[in-house]
Amino acid sequence: MSTLVIVGAGPRGTGLLERIAANAPELLPADVPLHIHLVDPYPPGGGRIWRYAQSPLLRMNSMAEDVTMFTDTSSTLEGPVRPGPSLAAWAAEPERYPPYRPPADPALAQELRALGPADFPTRRAQSAYLDWVFRRAVADLPAHVTVTVHRDTARSVSGPDDGVQRVRLSERVLTADQVVLTLGHLDSSPEPQHRDTAEFAARHGRFHLPPAFSSDAGLDGLRPGEPVILRGLGLAFVDLVSLLTEGRGGRFEETPDGLRYLPSGREPVIHAGSRRGVPYHSKTHYRLQGPPAPLPRYFDAAAVDALTARPEPLELRRDVWPLMAKEIGFGHYHELFHAHPERTALPWAEFLAAYDPLDWYGPERAVLVAAAVPDPADRLDFERLDRPLAGLRLADGDQLQQHLRAYVRADADRRADPAHSADLGAFLALLSLYGQLPRLAASGRLTARSVAEEFDGWWNGFFSFLASGPPGFRLRQLLALSEAGVVHFLGADVAVTADGGDGTFSATSPTVPGRTVRATALIEAYLPRHALDRTADPVLHRLHRAGRVAEEVTADAGHVHRSGLVAVTPADGRLLDPALGDAPHPRRTALGPHTSARSYAAFARPYTNSPGFRQNDAAARALLRALAGDGPAGSAQPGPSSIAVA
Repeated sequence: MSTLVIVGAGPRGTGLLERIAANAPELLPADVPLHIHLVDPYPPGGGRIWRYAQSPLLRMNSMAEDVTMFTDTSSTLEGPVRPGPSLAAWAAEPERYPPYRPPADPALAQELRALGPADFPTRRAQSAYLDWVFRRAVADLPAHVTVTVHRDTARSVSGPDDGVQRVRLSERVLTADQVVLTLGHLDSSPEPQHRDTAEFAARHGRFHLPPAFSSDAGLDGLRPGEPVILRGLGLAFVDLVSLLTEGRGGRFEETPDGLRYLPSGREPVIHAGSRRGVPYHSKTHYRLQGPPAPLPRYFDAAAVDALTARPEPLELRRDVWPLMAKEIGFGHYHELFHAHPERTALPWAEFLAAYDPLDWYGPERAVLVAAAVPDPADRLDFERLDRPLAGLRLADGDQLQQHLRAYVRADADRRADPAHSADLGAFLALLSLYGQLPRLAASGRLTARSVAEEFDGWWNGFFSFLASGPPGFRLRQLLALSEAGVVHFLGADVAVTADGGDGTFSATSPTVPGRTVRATALIEAYLPRHALDRTADPVLHRLHRAGRVAEEVTADAGHVHRSGLVAVTPADGRLLDPALGDAPHPRRTALGPHTSARSYAAFARPYTNSPGFRQNDAAARALLRALAGDGPAGSAQPGPSSIAVA
């Protein structure tokens, strides 16, 4: 019997299990029994981040029809495609999809029954979907593959380089032929600046929250009416504001003039700002009005081949971004010309023939767009989108609140109006870039400065700001909270300092020169970034200390960038082991956001040829080939059914 231990049973571990089930009939002979141990202290399927036990106020930032865990006809992978329902399709008729199990919580059952394809589900609804996906993956395994779930934390992984591995849990040790670390989003010990801030807050009896996952954030120390600075205006900010307002008994009500917030009196007074100074753009709440654009057109495999074949090192903004921008522009204008031709001045074929040879930042492209698209509001301007408050100077805080309310209202209106469906065309083209970006990142052709400042820095932030924002109703709630005096905007390029004289935090922004806002609490309203040398995961910590796992490092003349990510082979996620000369470890694999694969999300929008699904498939096939040739590890004894709980 061969044995596989998967450490981490959340969406990535579940997705790997689904691919093992799909590929086992081809690659694992029936006379080679396989036992799989799944190790996670949280319930399998959802894992920590998507567990059911979190606030019902927390939502996904994707519509139910845009979430799937299954391959489809767009998937380019070596293993078999096994289609399955999206979250929306599953929730509409869950009994159609075995193994069906009704939710134990009546409120969740009611939510799932009422969930429409264009609704933004709670994270608890996604937890129920992931629970079903996990149980289906187990049910799809061949009879000679069995599973045991351990609700426990893996403490260490050890063993000879090409021999039986030992995975130590709290009170037992599992032996394995292969080990996979699908650990999901991980915590790290605080960065030095956060440690300093925490020490300042402790000395003065103030409240400070470092970057944290919203479902785990401890907010009880914030007093009603206490002024608090929230640094960050992304998804973590949206979640935290919900927990500090509705989560403390406030409520929203519809009025003829729009949404109104009725405070409970238990809320703090929130002052919010960031580098851009505006919230992330909300997700669109409509479908394409025209035919889908044939993507990719400019940033395809051939384009990446040509880029990486250049003799000189690459800079993302200089060498790669113009092609990426042109691809996004193609998606935007394809939808505008096909769905709203009355707002264009040229036939699509004529526009495309002129657009094809032009550089995005060349003057000819700007002239073409100005002639073909009369209304500037229909033109795509990345620089204006990226820094909407750049150069803005206002007289006082009241003007700033009025300006930001108008901005938020306009954004929410635009993202709910299918007349602006070109925005969705741009979004889909933006997603298509991830068909090639992982290969570019793994090529080693980007300079260390570009990886640090542009790929991991500017690009990730810009993508999240433009394409990974909250549902539109969250922006309308934010508007109501601002009008109720619960949320106040700080502006762009916010600087926060600690004042040792009175133990307060001060925030300033050049958007309102001379304005200073003081608070007795500070929340870093963004998600923690995993760093291998500060990882809170015990397995990675011990492997790193022993020199058996490598951090991804990019180095060139004058620059060294340590990403904090675990270095793996890009195709199938094998751990690169310094003790083996940075060669792939034959028995250890890691998949997920803590690895150098970077962009491989655990679930995806249907029909987008998800890179994560492709990597899961490649990893599953590599594991099954290895396991088919391995001898018995000796610890696993299959139970009488396909799944057991240890």
